[in-house]
Amino acid sequence: MPNAAMTTQMQTGQGFIAALDQSGGSTPKALRLYGIEEDHYASEAEMFDLIHAMRARIATAPAFTGDKVIAAILFEDTMDRQIGGKPAATFLWEDRGVVPFLKIDKGLEDETDGVQMMKPIPGLDDLLDRAVGHGIFGTKERSVIHGANAAGIANIVAQQVDLGFQVLAKGLMPILEPEVSIKAEDKAEAEEILLAELLKGCDAVRDGQQVMLKLTIPTKPNLYAPLIAHPKVMRVVALSGGYERAEACERLAANSGMIASFSRALTEGLSAQQSDDSFNAALAEAIDAIHAASIT
Repeated sequence: MPNAAMTTQMQTGQGFIAALDQSGGSTPKALRLYGIEEDHYASEAEMFDLIHAMRARIATAPAFTGDKVIAAILFEDTMDRQIGGKPAATFLWEDRGVVPFLKIDKGLEDETDGVQMMKPIPGLDDLLDRAVGHGIFGTKERSVIHGANAAGIANIVAQQVDLGFQVLAKGLMPILEPEVSIKAEDKAEAEEILLAELLKGCDAVRDGQQVMLKLTIPTKPNLYAPLIAHPKVMRVVALSGGYERAEACERLAANSGMIASFSRALTEGLSAQQSDDSFNAALAEAIDAIHAASIT
C-alpha cells in the first residue's frame, strides 16, 4: 500500500519535484555542465560514481528538504546506492522529508509518426518489486512528441497509460511523461491533440486510482487546467524541456496549479569546483526560484 504521509505530501505539498534521474545517455552532458569533462573518467562505472556524488551533494544540501522540494526522481543506479549512510530513497524520506520516485524507462525508439515511443523495459516486474522494497512511492516514464501527428500522439499516450496500469498494479504511483519537444514547429497544435488524448487516457483509470502527469510547459497558458482538475490525476508537473531556469520559471508561473519537475534548470550554475558554501548558496537560490514559480 502507498505510504499515506507520502500520498498527502504529493496531493497537497507546496513545492516541486527535483528530477535527479539522468541516465547513461544523458549523464556525460550533465557532468559537463557540472564542470566534469569526459577525460576525467575512464569507464561507465567511474562516470556513475561521479554523477552519484553530484546527486548526493544536492540531496544533502541544507536547502534540499521537503519544505520546498516535495519529491525527487531517482535513476535506478541511485536507488541502489546510499546517501548519508542510508539507502538513497530511505535517506530522502527519513532525513529530508522528500518523497522518492524512480525513473523506469530505458530510452527511446527511433522517431515514427512524429513521436519517439519508449523502448521495451526488460525485467519491469522485478524492477517495480525492488522499487517497492526500497520504499519508492512512484515511477516516471518518458517518451517524446516532435510534432502534431494525431496518430503518433494517440500511440504514445496509449503506451504511457498501459505502462501506468502496470505500475499501479504494484501499488506505485506512475508519472506519465509524454514530453512535447520545445523545438516542435507546431508545438501548440501538438499540445491540443495531447490534451484530448490524455483526457481519454485518464478517464480509463479505475475508480479509486490516480496517475500523475509530467508535461512540457504549454504554449497556451493553463491549457492543461482540465487535467489538473481531473479526479484521476493526483498532480500535473512541468519539465523544463531545455529552457534556462529563468525562462522555465516565468513560463511555469503562468500556469496555475502546475508545479515544476526540473532537472537541468535545477542544477544550472552548480559546479564540482564550487566550495560547499558556494554550492549550497547557488542550490538554495535555484530551489527558491523554482519553488516560487510552482506556488504562484
